[in-house]
Amino acid sequence: MNTSLASRAGIAYLEAMNSHIDNTDLPKLAGASRQVRQIGLVNWLGLYTLLSKEIRRFLKVPLQTVFAPMMTTMLFLAIFTLAFGSGERYVGDIPYANFLGPGLIMMSVIQNSFANTSSSILISKVQGNIVDILMPPLSASELTFAFALSGLARGLTVAVAVSFCMWLLIDLTVYSWAAVLYFVIGAGLMLSLLGSIGGIISDKFDHMAAMTNFVIMPLSFLSGTFYSIDRLTGVWYQISHFNPFFYMIDGFRYGFIGTSDSSIWVGAVVIAVIDIILYLVVWLLIKRGYQLKA
Repeated sequence: MNTSLASRAGIAYLEAMNSHIDNTDLPKLAGASRQVRQIGLVNWLGLYTLLSKEIRRFLKVPLQTVFAPMMTTMLFLAIFTLAFGSGERYVGDIPYANFLGPGLIMMSVIQNSFANTSSSILISKVQGNIVDILMPPLSASELTFAFALSGLARGLTVAVAVSFCMWLLIDLTVYSWAAVLYFVIGAGLMLSLLGSIGGIISDKFDHMAAMTNFVIMPLSFLSGTFYSIDRLTGVWYQISHFNPFFYMIDGFRYGFIGTSDSSIWVGAVVIAVIDIILYLVVWLLIKRGYQLKA
């Protein structure tokens, strides 16, 4: 009985609605429900959405992505200052702890910027949800830019956390904010783009681990993080100048202590050129769908 009454009431409602709708209005109503959002030269909404998604991804696990590298970096600081004597050892006129601190901050930026983009892309490929990133109306440039900024965001987040902890323990003062910001942003973008390349060309986690262990880690540790390259002689001194990580750390350290082992301007140009090259490589790989599209 109740069902019959409800049915008759529904039919009466539809008839009443139809009586007030002119047939000439139907195309207008149908078109109104299928409006297409106009996208300009840049899909700012899509770019923001992907960047936001990538940033929230690493912020959801801060113990792993922020506090763990912060703890590792502080252990490096403690071990080396205790081993060499922070109040007894100097590099030039700079106490060793003050010399070491900026290098460790930059090393944390290098490792975490690389890890963010490489893990994000590789995990998406392994889990099969990379299509969720490729299907939206985002160009190769927008995808490249979003991934690069997400890696930079993680690197800067870790850098701020590490810097705050070091500031509590050592005399960490800034000599040139321009140098600090330029080199930390340039380094973060470089490793973020390099991580994107690693994530794209890798088929499994073993490939990514090989790139991390045999490329990123050696270049990080042999870049003057723990020592001044002026102490090196012969071929090792020359090799150090071919390591782009050296220019990142040297320029960033200059921003804190006011001295450097090489020309700051040469380092700035090297980083800018490498960033542009890596951006074009990532853009080309995404544009062609290399290892991304079945």
